[in-house]
Amino acid sequence: MKSINFDKNFLEDNAEIFKALGHPSRLCILYNLVDKEEGTVSEMQHCLNEPQSTISQHIGKLKSVGIIKGERNGTEIKYRVVNEKVKAVLKIIRNERIKNGE
Repeated sequence: MKSINFDKNFLEDNAEIFKALGHPSRLCILYNLVDKEEGTVSEMQHCLNEPQSTISQHIGKLKSVGIIKGERNGTEIKYRVVNEKVKAVLKIIRNERIKNGE
């Protein structure tokens, strides 16, 4: 079997993305943002039933690895998923779940 060499930065960047995806609340946030195209922390708070501070920490992690971005509109910030690879991964996982009848 032929070995493929990957750039260390490429591997580290992708590992950080997978770490960010590795929390159920962050996955819930992402699925909802993909479904609704955008959302605020208060909307996520109602969905997740978690304190605003906890959701803000999750948002911070997702922003820090470039998965989501926020745009201020008056006093609120609307977040959206900007990483197309993450959108594709979420779609694959959702399609597998549907395919398996879950």
